[in-house]
Amino acid sequence: MHVPSIYAIALLFAAAGTAHFVWPGTFARIVPPYLPAPYVLVYVSGVAELLGAAGVLVPGLRPYAGWGLLLLLLAVFPANVHMALHPADFERIPAWALYLRLPLQFVLMGGIYWALGLQIGGG
Repeated sequence: MHVPSIYAIALLFAAAGTAHFVWPGTFARIVPPYLPAPYVLVYVSGVAELLGAAGVLVPGLRPYAGWGLLLLLLAVFPANVHMALHPADFERIPAWALYLRLPLQFVLMGGIYWALGLQIGGG
């Protein structure tokens, strides 16, 4: 467990979760068109981010929050792929940044796993 990183994770996800409620239309635009109810998905993911941010700050909830955030990042990965495959739809963001987000999401996942001291298996 790495305490400064835990606070950084909480801040990152609290900010991202809040942004989902402040600018829902921005996030709804990146939901792939094959998924239903983009605004519902935006609000659900925003709530999940806020719960994860709060959960990582509570020692007893930290492992659950950490695994929840990892699952959330996997769940939203298709939105990042959608953006990378359709850069013309997101012209305010340079195409290189859209592609860079893909591996960086896995780096973020590794950082969460490390910072929270998560373990696979029983021990």
